[in-house]
Amino acid sequence: MHSLDPILLALLAGIFNWAMTSAGAATVFFFKDMNKRILNIMLGFAAGVMVAASFWSLLLPAKTMAEKAGMTPWLPVVIGFALGGALLMLMDNILPHLHPRSKDGVPEGVSSKLRKSILLVFAITLHNIPEGFAVGVAFGAIANQGVTLAAALVMALGIGIQNLPEGAAVSIPLRKEGYSRKSSFMIGQVSGIVEPIAAVIGAYFAVNMTYLLPYTLSFAAGAMIYVVVEELIPESQSEEHSHGATIGAMTGFLVMTFLDTALG
Repeated sequence: MHSLDPILLALLAGIFNWAMTSAGAATVFFFKDMNKRILNIMLGFAAGVMVAASFWSLLLPAKTMAEKAGMTPWLPVVIGFALGGALLMLMDNILPHLHPRSKDGVPEGVSSKLRKSILLVFAITLHNIPEGFAVGVAFGAIANQGVTLAAALVMALGIGIQNLPEGAAVSIPLRKEGYSRKSSFMIGQVSGIVEPIAAVIGAYFAVNMTYLLPYTLSFAAGAMIYVVVEELIPESQSEEHSHGATIGAMTGFLVMTFLDTALG
């Protein structure tokens, strides 16, 4: 597999993650409702996976690569991480979107008259862009041995695993709000289309702008952590007793840590 084009590998990984999102969204055909506590545990698990992936698969390799390149190790890590979070914050404030579990049902971002279903798709797309980009950067970094093939595969697997509960956490609440099973599924999975696209973009940057790779890896980490802190953790802690969500987050972190340290 080392002889394969990293950009092609990134595309395949992005398609895999889209498929995992679709598989999670497909649970709406079997369940009309899901216990909020279970949904919170699933969201917590997704948050834990993303935090672990951000450190083990992105920030730590970025620091190592910066050291090998003779850079000040902390500089690209700090700058890239800050820029990643800043870009997601900008998109969050500009792109009109509506989160599936919004308590007041008021869209965020600039004012828009778009249909609610479109706003919901935009909200989940905000989650999936940094995930796809991060996976793409990991595969692109294989070209100059910044990341091993095994580590990139683990990154894709970890993101894919957390896409399962994310897909379900979108489609099932939509069904409960009155959307048909088909509509709920389509909204849940269509946002995943962006992952292969973002993966290819991330891989392209990593392959063709090697000197920026420590910054690019850190940028992807910052974008992912923004999503975790801004959306996943608050949503998972929406119930009065949030121990299940906390345990889910710790479990997700441990699962991703095991995959990356034992297999990557």
